[in-house]
Amino acid sequence: MDGHSPLCFTSAFSYGVASMAMVFVNKAVVMQYVHSMTLLTLQQLATGLIIQFSQVLGLSKRKDLSMATAKKLLPLSIFYNANVAFALASLKGVNIPMYIAIKRLTPLAVLVSGFLRGKGKPPTQVSLSVLCTAAGVLVAALGDFSFDLYGYLMALTSVFFQTMYLILVEKSGADDGLSSMELMFYNSILSLPFLFFIIIATGEFPHSLSVLSEKTASLAFSVILLISLVMGIVLNYTMFWCTIVNSALTTTIVGVLKGVGSTTLGFVVLGGVKVHALNVTGLVINTFGGVWYSYAKYTQKKKMPRKIAPDEESHPHK
Repeated sequence: MDGHSPLCFTSAFSYGVASMAMVFVNKAVVMQYVHSMTLLTLQQLATGLIIQFSQVLGLSKRKDLSMATAKKLLPLSIFYNANVAFALASLKGVNIPMYIAIKRLTPLAVLVSGFLRGKGKPPTQVSLSVLCTAAGVLVAALGDFSFDLYGYLMALTSVFFQTMYLILVEKSGADDGLSSMELMFYNSILSLPFLFFIIIATGEFPHSLSVLSEKTASLAFSVILLISLVMGIVLNYTMFWCTIVNSALTTTIVGVLKGVGSTTLGFVVLGGVKVHALNVTGLVINTFGGVWYSYAKYTQKKKMPRKIAPDEESHPHK
């Protein structure tokens, strides 16, 4: 796979757009509907049903379910759902610019995990840019008027699970020859029993359903909810696609770059944010670190000999 092929660009661009839209859609839903685990359960249910229907209608093909594959993908499913669950919980209390800044710590986590697994020290530019991103989060947090400790902890936990998940998705997608649709279908099937257990054990269900039926009387909420259920599928598909065609690192970089646009929009959309000089300064440092990181990874990749398989160096699982 040539890193400059149209497919690589299309998959990365699609993931960027879907990822950007998803944050705003989810924030809009949880602002009105606090039961985030029920929302996640509905998203996974919708994913499974749509893939099943599309197969019945002949729009997509997938191999029959295999127990061996399901066992292999179980950790992936757990990490994915933990990432989304904690992200949704953090959005209840954290504004969008700060949420994006915290999620930008993922490359730091990817590098640290690589270093701990004996991959050696990353290039200086990469290390410095990642530290710049982290420093930006600290400065921005000091000036965050709406500081919410619970929300921050939820977002940081989400970063940990996203890192683990990205590493696993690349491994399973590239090594097992599964398509994006197949990975998503397994993810949906494997996660539903856990999610049903959690919403019942925490007492969120069945109360959350009665609240949902009341809320859906509003057409505006119903439309946002419907977009949220479909966007879950679009985001999953583009994330798997980008990671398999490119690498886990490319997916992370795209996530960082789309955050520049989301951060700007986040100041004005969905209630906006009270502006504080420290908060804005921190977010600028954080965004600069994200762009610098992307540039550092790009130059590192260009210096690599062409004979090496693409992204060999940046595959976090290697």
